[in-house]
Amino acid sequence: MWYVYILECSDKTLYTGITTELKRREDEHNSSQKGAKYTKIRRPVRLVYSCEKKNKSEASKEECRIKKLSRKEKLELIKKV
Repeated sequence: MWYVYILECSDKTLYTGITTELKRREDEHNSSQKGAKYTKIRRPVRLVYSCEKKNKSEASKEECRIKKLSRKEKLELIKKV
């Protein structure tokens, strides 16, 4: 199972990614060198959205779709959950 997720950073920006383990990935973004370059300087981050996908291909397509959304549209997506 793959997950598409959105993190809210300390500066209120949003970061979108994919993973197979949500908790591990959130921890990496918050405290390890494995976190994304973008989130390293915006810690702490908080998981605000996630959805499951069957495989990496579907997760990547959804990640791409979400990344193209405006901030307003991303916030509306987060509210639906």
